[in-house]
Amino acid sequence: MISSAKVLSFAALAAVLLNGVPAAAQNGRIRGSVRDGSGGPLAGVTIRAQGAAAARRATTTTDGSYSIANLSPGAYAVSASLPGLRTQARQEVRVEADAEAIVDFVMQAVELEAVTVTAMLREQRLADVPFSIAAPTEQALRIRGADNIEAVAASVAGFSVQNLGPGQSQPAIRGASSGQIARDQPGVKEDVGAYLDDAVVSLSLFTPDLDLFDVGRVEVLRGPQGTLFGAGSLAGTVRYISNQPEPGVSSTFGEVGVNSIDGGDPGSTAKLGFNAPLGDQAAFRIVGYSTRTGGYIDATQPTLRVDDDVNGVDRTGLRAALRLGSERVSITPRLVYQQVKAEGWNRIDAFNILANPYTTTRPPVTLGERGQFTQTREPFTDKFLLADVNLQITLGSMKLTSVTSYTHRDILVVRDAAALTASVTGGTIALPEAIYELDSPLDDATLSKVWTQEVRLSGAADRLRWVVGGFYSSNTRDYGQDLSVIGFDTAAAPILGAPDGFTQGLRAPKDHLFWSDLHNELKQGALFGEATLSVTPKLDVTGGLRYYNFTEDRGLIFDGIFTNDNTGTALVTDTGSTKANGVVPRFIASYKVSDAVTLNAQASRGFRLGGINDPLNTAICSPADQATFGGRGAWKDQTAWNYEAGVKSQVFGGRGNINLSAFLMDLRNIQLNVTAGSCSSRLVFNAPKARSQGLELEINAAPNDNVDFVLSAAFNNSEVRSSVFSVDTLGDSSVVSGVQSGNRLPSVPEIQMNGALTYGWDAGQGSRVSVTGSFQHIGSRLTAIDDQGRGVCLVGVTTCPFGTVDMTKFEVDEGGATIGGPLSQDVFRFNPELPAYTLFNLRVGLRRASWEVAVFLNNVTDERAFLALDRERGTRARVGFLTNQPRTMGVSLRFDY
Repeated sequence: MISSAKVLSFAALAAVLLNGVPAAAQNGRIRGSVRDGSGGPLAGVTIRAQGAAAARRATTTTDGSYSIANLSPGAYAVSASLPGLRTQARQEVRVEADAEAIVDFVMQAVELEAVTVTAMLREQRLADVPFSIAAPTEQALRIRGADNIEAVAASVAGFSVQNLGPGQSQPAIRGASSGQIARDQPGVKEDVGAYLDDAVVSLSLFTPDLDLFDVGRVEVLRGPQGTLFGAGSLAGTVRYISNQPEPGVSSTFGEVGVNSIDGGDPGSTAKLGFNAPLGDQAAFRIVGYSTRTGGYIDATQPTLRVDDDVNGVDRTGLRAALRLGSERVSITPRLVYQQVKAEGWNRIDAFNILANPYTTTRPPVTLGERGQFTQTREPFTDKFLLADVNLQITLGSMKLTSVTSYTHRDILVVRDAAALTASVTGGTIALPEAIYELDSPLDDATLSKVWTQEVRLSGAADRLRWVVGGFYSSNTRDYGQDLSVIGFDTAAAPILGAPDGFTQGLRAPKDHLFWSDLHNELKQGALFGEATLSVTPKLDVTGGLRYYNFTEDRGLIFDGIFTNDNTGTALVTDTGSTKANGVVPRFIASYKVSDAVTLNAQASRGFRLGGINDPLNTAICSPADQATFGGRGAWKDQTAWNYEAGVKSQVFGGRGNINLSAFLMDLRNIQLNVTAGSCSSRLVFNAPKARSQGLELEINAAPNDNVDFVLSAAFNNSEVRSSVFSVDTLGDSSVVSGVQSGNRLPSVPEIQMNGALTYGWDAGQGSRVSVTGSFQHIGSRLTAIDDQGRGVCLVGVTTCPFGTVDMTKFEVDEGGATIGGPLSQDVFRFNPELPAYTLFNLRVGLRRASWEVAVFLNNVTDERAFLALDRERGTRARVGFLTNQPRTMGVSLRFDY
């Protein structure tokens, strides 16, 4: 484990050593002054001069002046930036030997800067990208209280992230969602690609929640991006763009803060970074961070003792990059490490077979507003390591880029499976309380190793800009489960008439009732190219194509009495392979009506690789569920055609913009994740047709020097357009798990809105105060497609919507027992549709030349939102909801020297 003290000590030592490296003398300078819109001087503005060989930085003084000396002759790009103001830039500023160039700036207030993005693998102004994209900067996200991927999604129209527990999330863009992914589905692929700069970091379910410290912006590319970004980008792509080492610049920056959660534990933040020059053309940048998020969930124990605030989270990390190069060649090796440790789950239990208010022969239990029932702790650990090398070579008018990356993930999820185990041992098998109450920790371990290599060549000539390249990846993912119920064998053997050691398998140790080992190997290769032609000064057309070829091999071993009818004499084994290839094209037209208005249209195809289902846990499956869910081996590739039209416009004389886009996605063989009822298994079904359509609106404006605001909204209508049926032993057909034409696709709200309003004013020489209010509204959602299927009801009950749980089914229909029965009521009901919610945040900040202090209040109204439905053994064992952080107040200090 890398402690926060070690991270920061290492960073400080590196900075001390590297700051001692002298820069070579230069012989020119740039000077000037910076003023606000009313003509007053601005202090504390960061001035950067970037040349071909080096970069330099300075800060304006109290009279607004600055000077950057010792610059080698040549052309420089000079920029002026200050949080809360629009960044200004001058290109091709010429510096001559023994001379000076004068560059003055006038800065206007605005929250969102004129951002440069690389969504098409080349630098462009955000407004010039010919499709729907959002790129909130680090400052904009901080103002809105966004510090993780879930909060980023809440701040971007058309982007949603379903919280599935600590370190586990399911992103979706434009409604193309398969719903909840379970940990025991390692073969499921992503439908939203995730990148740290140019390095792939996607991993289904475990999208890394990287800390946003020293991340310049987060690019959200809406719609299929398969042409340039490949598999996993069927619905879109999310790119964390980090700040790179800056030659010629020596800086120290960081953040410290504390916060308090209503009814929970306190939290803290400590982050520190350095940029150190190594001569004229090299630099080293290192950042370290440690954050503590307090717990706020209370866990009732079997003794009815309550453990408070069990779900605290620690996140510690380090990013280090070294840039070496010349005018033609640069190479940047980098190392990224992050460890997340959660002490428990952000889950509220609505029903638990072992703790509910309906039992009469067990103590009835009513849990609190943010309460759960556990017998054992549920820690989560995620160790993330990324090593990559970015090489760029300028070849005349062309640039060759090579990106090599290696990602290593080591994840351990521990679940208290007491409710799941009791539903089998006490419900299905009807063993006594002393046995079904035994502790049952379930360990889920994931080990992922991914190598990727991309080489691309880009260039521009006259009216043509183009890029061609190749991509290769090798992904190995090992996954295993181990359910340990110590004491079960000795206690249950006499009752079941079994010999001592009957739970001992060939792989499963004694008392380990379920054991699995899955090994997936995925190899993928691709060739791609895209070109943009300026047909006229106003009309650009873009065409792109990607060819992909992939193969996947899967090996599987199951053992233990919950899944293996031949425990001790044989193993459940299964091997399988799948492969596919194809092409994904993209066509874009962009027409510049005027300097302020641009029209865009796009047709693009995306793809998501298929995979292989695991066999059912037949030992605990009901016959009906075996008939419904059995015999479903592999699932097919999913494809999508996206049709999009949009307009990007500048308003308020260039001090604002309005972007509007409309889209229609035609989804084929959509992959939907379903729960196989009593089997406690998860499968993937292909529904032949689905459709998603909607609108996205974004407004950013700074009508004067004091006020700026941002508003974005998305409307999405996504639904299944075909049904999947099963046929029972009598020949009757029925819809499987809610996969029915007209049903909503899961995890995506129909309505999503967010906005922020900032009022800022100068408070004395060199000081600026700002007050920001922001909100995030998320409409109602469903967690999984089978939330629209059938509930758990007795045989013969014809009206049984999902959300109905007949707690006597084990006894009445299956010859088992009702735990805690007789019950005060037989049926438990809940609403699987997650209700809409709205969060409000407030922030007051004071900015000086090199520091900023802020006081914030997040979730002002203390909204308790339901983020996802959590279930065990269908809904027979437990029903819960993942929830958000309560009202939180804090203070933070940021500095940059």
